[in-house]
Amino acid sequence: SPYYKKKYESLMKRRGKKRAIVAIARMILTAIYQMLSTGESWNPSDLYKIDIPEALLEKQKAKAIKQAMKLLQREGLYPPPEPIAS
Repeated sequence: SPYYKKKYESLMKRRGKKRAIVAIARMILTAIYQMLSTGESWNPSDLYKIDIPEALLEKQKAKAIKQAMKLLQREGLYPPPEPIAS
């Protein structure tokens, strides 16, 4: 599934190909065991992080930039914005 593909790519960058394969296999086996033992369907808790809508991603980036600007202003590293004269 695309979920495990993206997880694999992320792990492969940090851990290497072989360790990523083992980690993904373990994730799949754990998910299968949980589904069989509880009878629930597959529902990963971090799926929203993988398939995040573009609009939400842009909103989160804008919020992070705004928070970073406020932090820099509080620390005195960035001048406050000039008030616009009406």
